[in-house]
Amino acid sequence: MFKVLIAEPTHEILHKKLSDAGFVCDYKPELSFSQLEKLIHKYNGLVIRSKFKIDRLFTDKAVKLKFIARAGAGTENIDISYAENKGIECFNSPEGNRDSVAEHALGMLLTLLHKIKIADTEIRNGIWNRKNTGSELQGKTVGIIGYGNTGSAFARRLSGFSVRTIAYDKYKHNFSNEFAEEVSPEVLFAETDILSLHVPLTEETAFMVNNSFTEKFSKPFYIINTSRGKVLKTDDLVKNLKKGKILGACLDVLEYEKASFTDIFAGKNSSSLNYLVNSDKVILTPHIAGSSDASYKKIAEVLADKIINKFTY
Repeated sequence: MFKVLIAEPTHEILHKKLSDAGFVCDYKPELSFSQLEKLIHKYNGLVIRSKFKIDRLFTDKAVKLKFIARAGAGTENIDISYAENKGIECFNSPEGNRDSVAEHALGMLLTLLHKIKIADTEIRNGIWNRKNTGSELQGKTVGIIGYGNTGSAFARRLSGFSVRTIAYDKYKHNFSNEFAEEVSPEVLFAETDILSLHVPLTEETAFMVNNSFTEKFSKPFYIINTSRGKVLKTDDLVKNLKKGKILGACLDVLEYEKASFTDIFAGKNSSSLNYLVNSDKVILTPHIAGSSDASYKKIAEVLADKIINKFTY
């Protein structure tokens, strides 16, 4: 009997597909971490989202565990190398929310370029100002860092806008296609007008976008971050917004988020955060790029299929 604990809210299709495949599933999204620690020794599989940090101490208590499944893309809350060294499979489901992320990134970008938020706010305040003209996406060069699920999905969405899309991925090669041209970092720095980040949060990418990184770009540029908040150093972003090196920012994620992404835990009184909140050059959303009715279900379906394909014969 293969027992699976679903410890955070997921679409019901995950439970159904696993149960239909012969897994015994317990759905307990209300669990606290201490309660989870006390129960985990009974289970062969664990499904989580972002609430729990699965570290070495926790993994050592999971004596029967065969897999950890993250319902979503990022896996920074799981010590994957330690788990895999103990024979525990680790799954995630970036395929499930890539389309939502790509559409959200494009929506934020168009909102910024065409000053839609500014115009909407002014009208609501009784101001009919037709001088707030926007900037066209057409003719610009969009640079993508990270050409995985979300990066490639974003490139597809751009294909109808008459832009040049270039991409760099340190860990992928020969991926040029009709949607994006693979380039070196040097070309990306030289030619980008709009930069979109699609990388996981790792030791390598933590605060990757800082002042020295920004200085490498030949032209002033716009930036989109739908990956993780700590990929981008907020203080340095604000410095470059003020001096015009960065023309505008679309931020679905912030450096100050809690690990669970449920709130901002720090920086509420930060001058940099205050600048972002009050700047008409910045579009902000609360880590919802990957969240849609469709993605919630697709994430669960993708995850269920990966588990079933691995553990049923």
